[in-house]
Amino acid sequence: MKRKQSLIFFTVLAILFIVTISTTVSLYTDWLFFNELNYESVFKKIFSTKLILGMISGLLALVFLLVNITFANKASFPPVDLLFEGQTRISFNIEMLGKWVKPLTVIIGIIASFFAGIWGSALWKEVLVFQNRMNTGIGDPIFGKDISFYLFQLPLLGYMKDFASLVIVTAIFIVLFNYFLRGGINLQERNIYIDKKVKMHVGILAGLFIFNTSFGFYLDQFNLLFSSHGVIFGAGYTDIHARLFAIRLLIVLTLLSGILFITGILRGSWKIAFFPLGFTALAYALGLLIYPALLQNLKVAPNELALEQPFIKHHISFTRHGYDLDRIEVRPFDASYNLTMKDIERNNATIKNIRLWDDTPLLRTYSQLQQIRTYYRFQDVDNDRYFINGEYMQVMLSPRELSYEDLPSRSWINEKLVFTHGFGISMGPVSRISREGLPEFIIKDIPPVSSADLEVTRPEIYFGELSSDYVIVKTKVLEFDYPTSDKNVYTSYEGDGGVKLSSLFRKVIFAMNFRTEKILLSSDITSESRILYNRNIIERARKIAPFLLYDPDPYIVVSDDGRLFWFIDAYTVSNKVPYSKPLNKNINYMRNSVKVVVDAYNGSMYFYISDPEDVIIKVYSNIFPGLFVPLSEMSEDLMKHVRYPKGYLRSQATMFSTYHMVDPKIFYNKEDLWEIPSHGDKTIEPYYTIMRLPEEKKEEYILLLPYTPSKRDNLAAWLAGRCDMPNYGKLIVYTFPRDRLVFGPRQIDARIDQDSYISQQLTLWGQRGSQVIRGSLLVIPIESSLLYVQPLYLAAEDKGGLPELRRVILTYEKNVVMEQNLELGLQRLFGGRITPSVIEDVSEAVRASLDELAREALRTYEQLNERQRQGDWAGYGEQLRKMEQILKKMAE
Repeated sequence: MKRKQSLIFFTVLAILFIVTISTTVSLYTDWLFFNELNYESVFKKIFSTKLILGMISGLLALVFLLVNITFANKASFPPVDLLFEGQTRISFNIEMLGKWVKPLTVIIGIIASFFAGIWGSALWKEVLVFQNRMNTGIGDPIFGKDISFYLFQLPLLGYMKDFASLVIVTAIFIVLFNYFLRGGINLQERNIYIDKKVKMHVGILAGLFIFNTSFGFYLDQFNLLFSSHGVIFGAGYTDIHARLFAIRLLIVLTLLSGILFITGILRGSWKIAFFPLGFTALAYALGLLIYPALLQNLKVAPNELALEQPFIKHHISFTRHGYDLDRIEVRPFDASYNLTMKDIERNNATIKNIRLWDDTPLLRTYSQLQQIRTYYRFQDVDNDRYFINGEYMQVMLSPRELSYEDLPSRSWINEKLVFTHGFGISMGPVSRISREGLPEFIIKDIPPVSSADLEVTRPEIYFGELSSDYVIVKTKVLEFDYPTSDKNVYTSYEGDGGVKLSSLFRKVIFAMNFRTEKILLSSDITSESRILYNRNIIERARKIAPFLLYDPDPYIVVSDDGRLFWFIDAYTVSNKVPYSKPLNKNINYMRNSVKVVVDAYNGSMYFYISDPEDVIIKVYSNIFPGLFVPLSEMSEDLMKHVRYPKGYLRSQATMFSTYHMVDPKIFYNKEDLWEIPSHGDKTIEPYYTIMRLPEEKKEEYILLLPYTPSKRDNLAAWLAGRCDMPNYGKLIVYTFPRDRLVFGPRQIDARIDQDSYISQQLTLWGQRGSQVIRGSLLVIPIESSLLYVQPLYLAAEDKGGLPELRRVILTYEKNVVMEQNLELGLQRLFGGRITPSVIEDVSEAVRASLDELAREALRTYEQLNERQRQGDWAGYGEQLRKMEQILKKMAE
């Protein structure tokens, strides 16, 4: 028996030792990581808060549990005899069981306290924001409490209530287990015998649980402001005039029930103990279930608009605040169709920056033309703007990252010492195409070759979206840099990123952390070697500031000196703004308050505050004084590439489609409900473009998204998010006149499909074994008119087909044209000659178009002869009409 006890003891000790060592190693490597980035104060604040909270919550739980376990262990009970069917008698040796049960329950209590400490340490964020809370100046309309109470105090109070419930229930289970095995609770043939001491002890614990339930009802009155209804989110008429009174009554009733329950248990009176509880349960059913349902159905439902109107106002107001919709400026857009070639030339910058390349086909094209080697990968395509050769230009660019899954030989040396980084980027203008229908490049190849005044001088990408967990640089093994036609070029890391493996101790620590002995045993690692870890940029940022929500689509930027930087948009979010409708279950408040910039070579990281008015980021700035810096401290060349995030604008646009209606009656009847239109089977995504906004003097980089009325296809408005300084972050909605039809994307799509020439061409290309890819339909505001642009790509049917941009469809007013490029389409729509400032190399493009039409005419002529030989006069007439259309096009 003693041998078994010793074995159990040493097993538990070994497990504790392993857990302790593993935790210590993880903490030490995290400390080195924070220290590397000069954010050790952030680590200290989080770690010390976790440690203190863990100790306090664990100690409170331990004291409470041990007091109850000690009381239970001191109780003594007579021998236990279990009698079954009046004949079978089973006797238990209580003293023998007590020798096992008493220490066992103590051990269970200690283990439960340990987990309570872990649970408490996880509340570090809630405690820190509670300590550093500040008022917003906005009070809720029901209780008059500042919104900061709901953002920074209510969550912690809820967790405290849950913690108390958990500890009390744990104590009840432990003492019941103790009493049952030691005879305090005895199963008889037809009943259960419970000792008086057990009743008193468990009764007091149950009374404490009832007191805690009363505190829960106190919190529930505030949680009414987050209740969900058919019309609004938040407390409605029934909540305020029925449920709120019932909850306040239940606060008092449960408090009294707890006192009477304990009194009844001590006196041995079941009536005193349970009658108040029954009355409270009845009050709960009547006050929170039956009466509110009757009030809602008999009074509110027949008069819903009149009774709910003030609450609808609260709902609209606080939802607009939750998503920062109040700062959206609404302007009229008097759409007209008087666009001329002079207007086109005056908006030259807009025309040149109409995006003809969609992300998906361009990513396939980049991957086939610029991937160079199979172990490189373009993860996605980013959209940005640069001054290139003095011209403000919108570009598409993609970083060439290293794909570890595609390495030719996946040995530890290759993955961790040799293949350490990606290399360079590919960049091209959004609207230019070669004669073959392929994108033009501003920056391409390995090493990067630039055709403009923008160059990449530090192309190595050690930190990115595809980066592995760790690599070791500055070793005796040279790193693979890039391939050439006849050899591989090697390099050695020259930066100061990562942590030095300067001692045997550090090697041991990192070997344990990454669970590999190779770090410790490798002879290629020297005292100057550095280990780069947490290399995925989003995980890297999340490690430093885990309380922010990060955009899943970071983008890469080339600085003026040719270095590569990652931009990550970060958000402060909450689900505790009263009356604000949740976008999903976890968010009803959202701000794009932080721009994170990560050096792709060194891994250095900076957190810039982009929304200084956000109260949550103000609180976090107080908690971590050295973490955030103002956006004004960002270097000027990087500041030019700050952009309004797509995901954030999509969220705001989704909410604004409903909450632009501020009149409660209009909102209730959904008279002016908008929606984001669909193109094909997908909802249109916001898209970046360079254009001159109405009433503005120059072009700027904006994020644009159109609206249509709900269940209708015409346009209702378009939303513009401004990206350039000093207007960054301003949102404008341009509304169309209601008495005029402005075509929406579906209507334009239908008109394109109805065009006989375009339809025939699409069918013909499809019959030739080509995959026709219809690109995004873009709505481009120019002056007071709208131009619709859709690119067409052709690719081979197989997966390896290279998408080529072969046609551009343009729609203006009632005219639909399809041409080889944007400039020729504009020429057909607006007539006249295109000036050299608008189109480059027009004559070659026109000749190419005529050549294509001539080839098409020849094919049609051959079809004419074939139909004549077959006697197919209906087919002959169809081909004759097609020939007529082709000849008319050639004559234009």
